[in-house]
Amino acid sequence: MSDHQDQTKRTDVNELGEFGLIDHLTRDFPLTQPSSLTGVGDDAAVIDNNGYLTVVSTDMLVEGIHFDLMYFPLKHLGYKSVVVNLSDIFAMNAWPRQITVSIALSNRFSVEALEEIYDGIRTACSHYGVDLVGGDTTSSPRGLILSVTAIGQGEAGKLAYRNGARVGDLICITGNLGAAYLGLQILEREKQLYLSNPGIQPELEEQQYLIGRQLKPEARMDMIELFVKNGLVPTSMIDISDGLASELFHLCKQSGVGAFLEESGVPIHPDAEMAAINFKLDPITCALSGGEDYELLFTIDPKDLDKVKYLPDIYIAGEIVKASDGVKLHTKGGNIHDLKAQGWRHF
Repeated sequence: MSDHQDQTKRTDVNELGEFGLIDHLTRDFPLTQPSSLTGVGDDAAVIDNNGYLTVVSTDMLVEGIHFDLMYFPLKHLGYKSVVVNLSDIFAMNAWPRQITVSIALSNRFSVEALEEIYDGIRTACSHYGVDLVGGDTTSSPRGLILSVTAIGQGEAGKLAYRNGARVGDLICITGNLGAAYLGLQILEREKQLYLSNPGIQPELEEQQYLIGRQLKPEARMDMIELFVKNGLVPTSMIDISDGLASELFHLCKQSGVGAFLEESGVPIHPDAEMAAINFKLDPITCALSGGEDYELLFTIDPKDLDKVKYLPDIYIAGEIVKASDGVKLHTKGGNIHDLKAQGWRHF
């Protein structure tokens, strides 16, 4: 063990007890939302939604399945656990207001490790303007499990569901796709190199964009703000967490329609393109099936085209067609074939 580790303070979680631990971790989370009436410290949070529709989403991150602590800093993990939930609320064209956080951890995690996670959670709360209002902390036989629930507010006529896409609607994508998946491939490659030769220095400097997309994703709050500013209400919307192809199938199934997707309209970052080629992968396959980009896939009424075409970071990538036409990809080479959903499989 290094001298540095000897000097690192390690407080066993049992020293504080469950309630002491919760008080310790949540003491720096002031309530900022008018709708948050009570937060951590009572039997239940009290939220006044005052005429808005309540939107709730929850996600669980499990060590060894969703993250590897060999290369995932705990602060980033706390941040990401919040972002992936907020992304689901934005995907409803709604505004997240509160979160609850539940953690199950084994005895290899100290109070200091939990402080790192909560530091990331607090940073995300501050950045996105949400309140932490509750949760649970319990022990786990092995590893770490993080479960976050996000609670948001939406207006009745402005919520965007998955079932609103109509024939003739245009398909839009924000940002760029495939980068988070390629960031993960780089991290996994460096991990394997390190395991085979622990003296090796990882080469990550030139890949900061891709690695950042994996370790510190952002939810597209800016897009929801743009929609409001431009009077745009998407006809349907979903966040791209499991890969574009998979999400497009969800939209089409829920809406009872088909889709014609243009490969040339799918945005891919130049760094992602280069990394894909280096890994001998097809960039469009990474964009269609990679997942974890937390961009937005949405459809608009064609009469709203003028509202969208000059907005930054939004790409028009196809059209909604009737269900009998299927879900097709029009390649850059001019071929048309059935799109396959090969996104993240949970089981």
